[in-house]
Amino acid sequence: MQAAETARSTGRPTNDLTAYDLYLRAFSMLAASYRHTPEALSLIEQAIARDPRYGPALGWAAVCYQLLVAGGRSADPGTDHRRGVDFARRALEVAGDDPAVLANAAVALAWFGEDIGALIAVIDRALVLNPSFARGWRISGMLRNWAGQPDIAIAHSETSLRLNPRTQVGPLYFNIGIAHLLGRRFDEAVPQLLLAIQEGPNEPARYRWLASCYAHMGRLDEARAIVAKLRAITPEVVPSGLPFRNPEHRELLLSGLRLAAGEER
Repeated sequence: MQAAETARSTGRPTNDLTAYDLYLRAFSMLAASYRHTPEALSLIEQAIARDPRYGPALGWAAVCYQLLVAGGRSADPGTDHRRGVDFARRALEVAGDDPAVLANAAVALAWFGEDIGALIAVIDRALVLNPSFARGWRISGMLRNWAGQPDIAIAHSETSLRLNPRTQVGPLYFNIGIAHLLGRRFDEAVPQLLLAIQEGPNEPARYRWLASCYAHMGRLDEARAIVAKLRAITPEVVPSGLPFRNPEHRELLLSGLRLAAGEER
């Protein structure tokens, strides 16, 4: 199933073989690690320059800009935000019935603040087109958390894991941990967040959610120890941008983080 999904993702809806080769090289980098996002994005944009209607490349370009901005690795977040939205909208224009292109455009536009209900409809369509699309179910779980639907987020994340248990499970554990925290099930959130950090020890967001969770549980020494690890990765303890539409959910994360960082007494 994983091989079939990869084959679909690397399909060649372009007649430009050089663009296709550039895209394959970029896709391989991203599949290995999102740390290669800047290099992969450079190749993808070269592919798009050769074929401006290359749907898979447009979708992944949007995701790359989302990853750069979300991960605090963008030198110009405002410009990269606009570029990401532009690529995602262009991807939707040419997506047709390609579930991978639909999913990538949906997650990028949702993170950048576009209409979450409309984008949930886009990912739902992708899953109708391919009900066995594991990454699509993972993205659906992310969007459900952002929309304030943590119980659905857990169900969709677990579906993704069942469909592809050999995938990198860190993002799925992270999403499930977030959902439990949003539901104030802190004891259930902690083991999921610890597993997410174990697989992705350089991902700042995972430390933020765990520190906030510990703070809400009154485990302040552990929360502050996690903040210390976070500071070794990034100076930004409290994030400036969050995709969560429910203000109570945003404040739940931020209030715990401020407490863990010693900004509240």
